[in-house]
Amino acid sequence: MRMLISFAALFLSVILLQLSTGGVGPLDALSGLSLNFTTAQIGLLGSAHFMGFFIGCWWAPRLMGSVGHSRAFAAFTATGAIGLLAHMLIINPYAWAVMRIASGLCVAGSYTVIEAWLQAKITNKTRGRTMGTYRMADMGASMLAQLMIGVLEPASYVSYNLLAILCCAALLPLTLTKARQPETPDAPRLRPGLALKCSPLAVFGVVVAAVSSASFRI
Repeated sequence: MRMLISFAALFLSVILLQLSTGGVGPLDALSGLSLNFTTAQIGLLGSAHFMGFFIGCWWAPRLMGSVGHSRAFAAFTATGAIGLLAHMLIINPYAWAVMRIASGLCVAGSYTVIEAWLQAKITNKTRGRTMGTYRMADMGASMLAQLMIGVLEPASYVSYNLLAILCCAALLPLTLTKARQPETPDAPRLRPGLALKCSPLAVFGVVVAAVSSASFRI
C-alpha cells in the first residue's frame, strides 16, 4: 500500500491526462460532422493521431534520455495542450490533422515517461499490483472521458479549452511530486526489426490488433 501511495502523483497525472486526450477523439468526430467535414476527412483525423503516436513512441525514449522524465513529460503534455487550443483557431480538416498529430505525440510520449518511471521504481514483487492500479486509473479515466462527450458541445471553444485545461493540469502532480525521479538511462534506439526477429507471431498479433481496434477506438 505504501508503494501505491508513493505513486499517487503519477496516477493523478494519468487520470487528468486521459480525461483530456481520451475526449478529443470523439469530440473531433462530432465536431467534424457539425462542420460538414466528409467521412474521409474525419477518418484522416484519427489516422493523424496514430501518426503522432508512432512519432512519440520513437522520440520519447530519446528525449527522456536527454532531459529526464519530468521535463520530457512537460514537453509532451504542452504539445498536446497546444494541439487542443489550436482547434478553434483554424476550422480546416487538414489543419486539424496536424493538431491531432500533436495529440498523438502527447499520448505516446507522456505514457512512455510514466510507464518508464513506474518500471524503474517497482520490483517483481510489486509489479502486478502497481501496474494493475495504473491501468485501473487509466481505463477509469478513459471511460469518464467518453461520458464527458455528452455535455461537451461540438466545435466549441469551451469544449476544447476544457480539454486543454485538463491536459495542463496533468503537469502539476508529476512535476511537483517530492518523489525522486529515476536515473536517466541512455536513450535507447527503437528497433522494430529486432522485435520481428525475436517474435514474428507477437509482431503479427500487434499489427492485427492495431488495425482492428484503431478504427473504432479513436
